[in-house]
Amino acid sequence: MAACRGQAPGSEQAWLEAAQAFIQETLCPSGKESNVQLTQLIIDCVKTTWLSEGRNLGFTLPLSYSFVSVQNLRTHQRLPCCSHLSWSSTAYQAWAQEAGLSGTLPRERLLLLGTLTDLSGDLEQECRNGSLYVRDNTGILNCELIDLDLSWLGHLFLFPSWSYLPPAKWNSSGEGHLELWSAPVPVIPLTVSAGPLTPIPVLYPEAASRLLRHSSKLRVVQPNLAGKLVRLSALVKSQKKAYFVLSLSELSPADSQTGSYVSVIVQVPAQLVWHRALWPGRAYVLTELRVSKIRGHRYRVWRTSPSSHLLPLKPESVREQELDLDRPLLKADPKPLPRPSNSQERKEQKELVQDSILLSYTGTVTGALNQPAGLYELDGQLGLCLAYQEFQGLRRVLRPGVCLEMPDIHLLQSVGGWTRRPVLAPCLRGAVLLRRFSPRKPETQSSSQSRSSLYEHLVWERRLGLPLYLWATKALEELASKLCPHVLRYHQLLQHSSPGQPGLGLQLLAPTLAVLAPPRIPSRNAHKEILEEPHLCPLQKYARLQTPCSFPTLATLKEEGQSRAWASFDPKTFLPLPEASHLTSYQLNQRLAWSWLCLLPSTFHPAQVLLGVLVASSHNGCLQLRDRSDSLPCLLMNKHSQPLTDPQLIGCLVRAERFQLVIERSVRSNFPSWKELSMTGFIQKQQARVYVQFFLADALILPVPRPFLHSATSSAPRQPEPTLPEGPHVGQSRLFLLSHKEALMKRNLCVPPGASTEVPKPTLSFHVSGIWLGSTQRKEGTGWSPPELRGAENKDQKVLLIFLGPSVRWFEFLHPGQVYRLVAPGPPTPMLFEGDGSSCISQCPLELAGCTSCLTIQDEWTLELESSQDLPDVLGISKALPESPLTDLLNSKEKDTDSLVSFSAEILSRTLCESLPALIWTKPGSTGARRRCVKLTVALEAADCEFPPHLDIYIEDSHLPPPLGLLPGARVYFNQLEKRVSRFHNVYCCFRSSTYVQVLSFPPETTVSAPLPHIYLARLLQGGQAPFQATAACHIVCVFSLQLLWVCAHCTSICPQGRCTLQGSTCPTQTSISQASISFLVEDGTAEAVVTCRNHHVAEALGLCSSEWTSLLELVRGPGKVALQLIGSGAQPETSAKTGEPLTFFLRTLCTSLSVLRPIVLSFELERKPCNIIPLEPPRLKQFQCGELPLLTHVNPRIRLSCLSIQEPEHSSSLGGFASSC
Repeated sequence: MAACRGQAPGSEQAWLEAAQAFIQETLCPSGKESNVQLTQLIIDCVKTTWLSEGRNLGFTLPLSYSFVSVQNLRTHQRLPCCSHLSWSSTAYQAWAQEAGLSGTLPRERLLLLGTLTDLSGDLEQECRNGSLYVRDNTGILNCELIDLDLSWLGHLFLFPSWSYLPPAKWNSSGEGHLELWSAPVPVIPLTVSAGPLTPIPVLYPEAASRLLRHSSKLRVVQPNLAGKLVRLSALVKSQKKAYFVLSLSELSPADSQTGSYVSVIVQVPAQLVWHRALWPGRAYVLTELRVSKIRGHRYRVWRTSPSSHLLPLKPESVREQELDLDRPLLKADPKPLPRPSNSQERKEQKELVQDSILLSYTGTVTGALNQPAGLYELDGQLGLCLAYQEFQGLRRVLRPGVCLEMPDIHLLQSVGGWTRRPVLAPCLRGAVLLRRFSPRKPETQSSSQSRSSLYEHLVWERRLGLPLYLWATKALEELASKLCPHVLRYHQLLQHSSPGQPGLGLQLLAPTLAVLAPPRIPSRNAHKEILEEPHLCPLQKYARLQTPCSFPTLATLKEEGQSRAWASFDPKTFLPLPEASHLTSYQLNQRLAWSWLCLLPSTFHPAQVLLGVLVASSHNGCLQLRDRSDSLPCLLMNKHSQPLTDPQLIGCLVRAERFQLVIERSVRSNFPSWKELSMTGFIQKQQARVYVQFFLADALILPVPRPFLHSATSSAPRQPEPTLPEGPHVGQSRLFLLSHKEALMKRNLCVPPGASTEVPKPTLSFHVSGIWLGSTQRKEGTGWSPPELRGAENKDQKVLLIFLGPSVRWFEFLHPGQVYRLVAPGPPTPMLFEGDGSSCISQCPLELAGCTSCLTIQDEWTLELESSQDLPDVLGISKALPESPLTDLLNSKEKDTDSLVSFSAEILSRTLCESLPALIWTKPGSTGARRRCVKLTVALEAADCEFPPHLDIYIEDSHLPPPLGLLPGARVYFNQLEKRVSRFHNVYCCFRSSTYVQVLSFPPETTVSAPLPHIYLARLLQGGQAPFQATAACHIVCVFSLQLLWVCAHCTSICPQGRCTLQGSTCPTQTSISQASISFLVEDGTAEAVVTCRNHHVAEALGLCSSEWTSLLELVRGPGKVALQLIGSGAQPETSAKTGEPLTFFLRTLCTSLSVLRPIVLSFELERKPCNIIPLEPPRLKQFQCGELPLLTHVNPRIRLSCLSIQEPEHSSSLGGFASSC
C-alpha cells in the first residue's frame, strides 16, 4: 500500500519529521496551529509500545513502520491486511503457524491512531446505534473490539494490533472495517475515577421484582439496580428505535440458581454501546432506572433513563436500599391460557413436534456455508444459523477462525432437509458475543454473497421455522447456480419483496411455501420473544422436515433421467418368456430397437421442480428450457388441447412442478437368440432422447428483465440464440392469417442466380401458407399506424412464407387459424413484404398451393400473436381442426387412394421398423427399396363409433426423428397424411412434406389397462361398429392345420437335429428356436371364425401344460418340422414326416379329441384392420343334413382372427349355446 509510505526513512530524524507532518494533518484539531505537546505524546506512546515487547532489535523507534490515516486505508488498501506493532517477522510467522489456517492475513507495517467513538458522523445522539468507530481528521471507519471499556469512548488511542478488511470488489459503495485485536493504548493517560464518596443505595433483583408490583412506589422511586449479568439479548433494531434487554440476578451462587432475575430494557441511543461492554457473569450497577409498560402487553419492566449509568459493581461502593413494601400488590400478570387442542392434535404434536434445547456454547467458526443467509459451520461438527437475529455488524467479521460465545442459544438436533448435522441458532433472547478474531483473510466474495433482504423477509415476515428456512436457503442456492449470472443477476434473484411486489426468488419459492408455511400475521414480536415466560420463539419448537422439492440443473435432470432409463432397460423384462423363446434374432433386436420411459416428479426423492428459461432453438426448431448447465427440449401445451401460440413466452422463466420427463431409448443390438438376452455385450449402440412435456396451466411463467437476458449456456463457446427484442422503435409489420403449416424437415431449395457453385445441401426449413390481412403498417411510438393504402398490395392475396436458417425457431408457435404480425425492425423499406425476386420455390408449386407470392422470412424478423377479436375480417373463420369423415377415410375408392386425410387419434403403439422391405403399394411402379421408418398404430377418434378403428401410420426416414410427443397413450391431430392401400387391402397412412402434427394430450400419468370388450362373433360382421380387439366365449369346432418346426434363429432355415440346413451358411450362431402355428374354426352360435394361433398360444389351443408342450417340441427337434393339414371332419392329414410315425398319429388324434374341441374364452384381434375397400362377402347358401332331412340356409362368411390368448371357461353355463360339429 502506498498510503503515507514513500521510501523507507533512512534515519530517526526523517521518521520523526514524517510523523510530525502526519499528526498535524490527521490528528490535530483542524484550523489550529501545530500542537507540539500532542505530537510528543503520540511519539512517546508509539515508542513506549514499541519498546514494551523487547523485540526492538536495538531501535528506539519503529523506523520500518509508517503512519496511515483512515482515508488512506479506505482509498488505497484494496487487500486485507494486519499490523502488529513490536512483532518481529519470526513472531508473525509463529502466529500464522499457530493459527493453522491457510491464507493468513498478510502483514503491513502501519501505525494507526484515532479517536474511539460511537458516533457515526455528526455529534447528535440520535445517530448512535451501538456501533463503534475509529475517527481522525480524514474520515471514519467501523471497528470491532472484543472487550470495550466505556471510559475509552471519545479518547485518542494508538492501536497496536489490528486488521483491516476492505469491501468486496463488486461492492463499490461498501466500506471496509477494522478489527482491533488488543486493548488500545491511550495517547493521553486516562484518569481513573475514584468512585462515589458515599455508597450508592441499590436494589437487588429480588427486591426490584417485588417493587414492580407496588403502584405507590413506582411513581416516586428511581432506584439503582445491582446484580450479576445472567442474560444479554441481541441488539434489536426496529424501524422506530433500537434497544436490547439485559437480565440481572442475585450475586450469591445459591440465589442466582433459583432463577430469580430482573430484566432491564436499554433503549437510550447513547447507551446502546453498553451492549459491547457487557459480559455475562460479571456484576454491574445500573443507576436511575424507570418503570416502563410495553404497549400491547400487561407486564411492567425496568428501563434506563437518559441519566442512567453503567458501573462495575464494587461491594465497598454500594449499600442495599430498604423499602417499605407493606402496601397492596398489583395484580400479577395473567399467565397465557393454554391453546385448546383435542387428543388427536396432542398426539400428533407429541410424535412430530420437538422442543429445542436452550444452552450455552463457545466455539470456533470453521466454515461459511451461506453468508447472506447467516449459515456457518462450528467446530467442524455443528451448523450455526444467525438469521433469527440481526447480525449486520457481526457479519463483517465472521469467517473461519472467529471464536464466538453464545450464552443462550437453541440446539436443534434433527431438522431434516438438506443437513444432517445438529444446528445451533440464537433467537432474540440471546446475544452472540465475539471472543476472538480470525487470523485468516476472508475469501474472495462474489456478488452472490452480498446481504440479501429476501432471507430477512423469510425469517421476519414469513416467519419460517428453521427446518424450512434451511431448505429455502438451499433452494435459493440451487436457483442461483442454475440462473446466475447469465440469466439473472444475484441481486435480481434475491431482491427485496414488498407486499404487492414479491421478488423473483420469492415467486419461485412461493408455491412450495404456500403449502408448507402460509403467510402469518402478525410478524415476529421482539418484546414477547425476549421477555415472556415461558419462552416462545420460532426456534422453540420444530418438526423434522422431509425435503419438499429441489431445483436440479437441467444437466442433472437429464443425466438422472438417462441413468434411470438405462437402469430399467432389461431385455429379459421387455421380452419375457415364453414369447421370447420363439422369436428370431431379427425379431428380438427389432423389439428392443425403441422403447420409452416416462418419469414424473414424484418418482424422484425429493420431488424435482423443473425450472429454466424458455428459448426457441434456431438449430432444430424445437422449444428448449435452458439454464447455465444445459438445455432440455420441451413440448408445451395450452389448456383445452390448444397449442402454444404466443412468441412472447420466449425468454420467460418457466417453473413447473407437474411435468413428464420422457426418455426415448434407441438400441442397436445383435442378440443371436433369447438365451443371450442377459449378456449386455451384444448391445452395440444405445442412444437416449430426453425431453419434458407439460401444460402451461401447470407452470409458473415469470418474465425476465430483458437487459439481463442471455443464453444460459455452458462454458463451451456456443452461438447465441436469437431472442425477442423488447420492441423495435423503428420498424414495419404486416398481419397474416395462417391457414396451413407444413412439416419441419430438410428440403432441397432452389439456389438463387449468382450463388456459390457448390452443390447445395438440404436445408432445415418449413413452409406456411396464409392470407395477408391489410397492408404494411409502420411503427408509431408503442403502437402501429393504420395500414398503408397501396394498389400493388392486395390485402386478400394468399402468400407462402418460407422459414429457414435461424427463422425455424418460430416453428412451434405457428398454428393454423391464428393471426400473427410479421415484424421487420429497422427503417421502412418499400415493398418489403412482397414476394422475393429470387424465390426458393418455383412458380408451379405456388400455383398448386393457390398462392400468388412467396416470401422468405429474414433472420432478424420477429413474430407477434394478434388477437382475432380486434379483426372483424377473421371473426367468422372457424378455428376447428379439419378432419376427414370416417367413411371417406376407410371406404375410399381405388382411384382415390393417394388422397390426403386429416384426423385425430390416440397412439396405441410405436415401433421402429429398420431394415424392413419397403411397403408395397398398390400404386404401379413402386419399387422395393429398403428404408428406415417408424410405425404408429393409432385408434381413430369418432363420435358415432363405439369401437374406434385402428390404423397404421408410417414415418419414413426423411421425417425422422419424429416430432416430440408421439408416444403411446398420447392424443394427436394429424393433418394431410397421405392415405395408401396395401396389396392386402389394408388402409395405412404416411407422412409427407405437407403433414402437420399437433399433440392434443399427453400420455396419462397412470395407465390402467381396460379389459377387452366381451362380444358375440356376429358383432364382427357389422364392419366399422366392431371392435378391433375383443373377447368371445366360443367352441372349437375343428382344426384346419398344425405346424411345428425348429428354425435357425438367424436365417430362419429349418434345423433338423438343431443344425442349420442352409447351404454355405455363415450364420454367426447355430442356435435354433421353435415356432408353431395352428388354424382352427370356432363358433358361438351367432357366427363362425377362423382363428390363427402362433407359438406359445398353440399350447393353449391344444390344452397342453408347460411340461407337455416342452416335451412335444423336443420330439419335433429331430425331424425339424411337422405339419398337418386337416380338411373338414375325417380328412387325411398331410405331413412332412411319414404318415405312420407315432408323432404324427399323436398330433392327429390330439387335434380331433375333446381336449382340443372344447369350449374356450378367446381373446383376439382382427387379422385385417377394418376397411370396406373390398366389400364383405355376402351370406351364402349352405346345405346341412339333419337325419334324413336336408336343410338349406344362409351362412355368414367366416371371420379371420388372430389369437391373443386362450383361457378355459370358469363355468360351462356362461358359454351359451354351441352348434354341433358339421
